[in-house]
Amino acid sequence: MPQLNPSPWFLIFLFAWLFFLIILPKKVTSYLFNNNPMPKSVEKSKPEPWNWPWT
Repeated sequence: MPQLNPSPWFLIFLFAWLFFLIILPKKVTSYLFNNNPMPKSVEKSKPEPWNWPWT
């Protein structure tokens, strides 16, 4: 019964899982987290009071 012989398919199965577990996550995360936003300034700006025209 050829389906019980692990020789032809076990290495394909092993290399496919190694690809999915080791190589693929690095490639996916490089596309997801490639933009690191930087703040424009570190100091906080002072809020300005509103100018109400009816007061």
